[in-house]
Amino acid sequence: MDIEINEKKNNPLFNRTEVHFTINHEGEGTPNREIIRSEIADKLNVKKENIIINNITSSFGIQKSRGYAKIYTNPKKAANLERKYILKRNQATQKDKKKDEDNKQPKTEETKDETTKEEDKITEPTSKKEETDAKTKEEKDDTSKINSEKSEEKKE
Repeated sequence: MDIEINEKKNNPLFNRTEVHFTINHEGEGTPNREIIRSEIADKLNVKKENIIINNITSSFGIQKSRGYAKIYTNPKKAANLERKYILKRNQATQKDKKKDEDNKQPKTEETKDETTKEEDKITEPTSKKEETDAKTKEEKDDTSKINSEKSEEKKE
């Protein structure tokens, strides 16, 4: 995999550097964002945490991809300026590590209580449904009584 920087532009208004790049990935699939971030960080001598990859576009039939990345002065500025879904895409591997750590922890009594509460919530809608069914039956009975009374009045 080879990364070539096509354009590098300083944007002082947002305190960032914007980079357009091309990736040659002969015999491989499109590399993931983590690998690209680390390669760009090595090439431009910046911290990997400060790089946000906005998009990567692969070309059909050619093992080349083009992309656009933003390099901020610190991660807090990136968090303030970037859209949430872009931040989520770029931080996915860190969140996966946190999820793995959470899954390794045994269930405590609190989590067991939460699961029983969720199970109770599942049973509630069926009882509400039964209540609504009973109400509709009562309403139907009431309307049929009213209709029968009207028909009797007409006969008289």
